[in-house]
Amino acid sequence: MKPAPFAYHRPATVTEAVAMLGEFGEDAKILAGGQSLVPMLAMRLTHFENLIDISRLPELNDITLQGNEVRIGAATPHAMVGLDDEIADSVPLLTLATPHIGHFQIRSRGTLGGAIAHADPAAEYAAVALALDATIEATSSRGTRQIPATEFFTGLWETSLAPDEILTSVRFPVAAGRSGFGIAEFARRHGDFAIAGAVVGFELDEDDRITRCGIGLLGLGSTPLRAAPAESVVLGTPIGGITAEEIGRLAMSELTDIPTDLQGSASYRARVGAAMVSRAWTQAITHVTEEALNA
Repeated sequence: MKPAPFAYHRPATVTEAVAMLGEFGEDAKILAGGQSLVPMLAMRLTHFENLIDISRLPELNDITLQGNEVRIGAATPHAMVGLDDEIADSVPLLTLATPHIGHFQIRSRGTLGGAIAHADPAAEYAAVALALDATIEATSSRGTRQIPATEFFTGLWETSLAPDEILTSVRFPVAAGRSGFGIAEFARRHGDFAIAGAVVGFELDEDDRITRCGIGLLGLGSTPLRAAPAESVVLGTPIGGITAEEIGRLAMSELTDIPTDLQGSASYRARVGAAMVSRAWTQAITHVTEEALNA
């Protein structure tokens, strides 16, 4: 199928893009990598009179270390995120998550900002942003505001972005001290959206007790989620003080909106989700252990 006719715009700056978005209003949509939007347009699941292409704006395609944060421009491709040495050193969970995103063609065109703004409940980068307490930068003609990732995802494919705002960057905290990271997901074929998955990031004190823990869940609700019950239980405990299986069970314990669809029932997704949390937790422990041995 082919999309319905639309007008294509390529602004030269973010300021120009924001002005266009304000001018066209609800008849406009931002186009970044297009890996989610273009198929939806082609199948005529959605339609916009105007597409505003921000994929080639240099100011949105950069990776910079700013103090204790790494700022990633919204138009930075997945492939660049996955290969960047600064990210590998400072935000290892992004590096681990990138190979799980679709296929290499999608990673070459898709963008970090586009993936997060699309707010798919099975999106890897969205789960990473939640687990690491990232901050989303949104820009409009009124200026720029900072949105905590925990307040960004509001519903299925819905975010707290205002209609005239563009997601311009995401800031991830630099891994502090001894940290462990892991990701696990299950899909029927490699490159498919995950039926269920999890990302894990934690920090340890000098006694191997967990001082911070973030567990992001994929495909287990109408939005990307945090596994708050499991996170709260492990705080202050040694990494060996609770089993990976118990972490998985706790992560599923308060989920009330697990979807049922052609990929599986809610109970099936919960079982798979618990297993993925357990695997990601085990991977995170292995990661921090190997880091200690190599130090």
